[in-house]
Amino acid sequence: MTIGEVCTRKVIIATRDTSIYEAARLMREHHVGDLVVTEEFGDRRSPVGIVTDRDIVVEILAEGFSPEGLTVDEIMSDHLITVKEHDSMFEALRSMRAAGVRRAPIVDAGGALIGIVSLDDLLELIAEELGDLANLIREERRNEEVSRRPATSLVH
Repeated sequence: MTIGEVCTRKVIIATRDTSIYEAARLMREHHVGDLVVTEEFGDRRSPVGIVTDRDIVVEILAEGFSPEGLTVDEIMSDHLITVKEHDSMFEALRSMRAAGVRRAPIVDAGGALIGIVSLDDLLELIAEELGDLANLIREERRNEEVSRRPATSLVH
């Protein structure tokens, strides 16, 4: 299964000049903890950074700064890792772990933004897959119990 098949396609975006107030409003309105910061290159929108609710709290509020007049460009993480849409979910997880990030924008072959995946998304998917495997094992045991006669009935 590729990451492009499981990623969230509805990505809430911002530009470098989006105010911190607007970023916070977008996060609240769309019930997300991050915005992907994009720039347009010709006919494609490519990710150039990411800003999270944690960035706003840790970089601005906890430092005692006023968000007035600040933009996401000033606090976004620009050491962005992206994942190609045809990578497996395990390759995506490996890349995210190596970079120490919980979220990664998903891009097509040309670098255009097509989605986003979070650690929570991957954990949920892996948990579902493990549940399916456990159900398969249970069903196999049931089938074996039904199809086999007790050993005592085979002896005359």
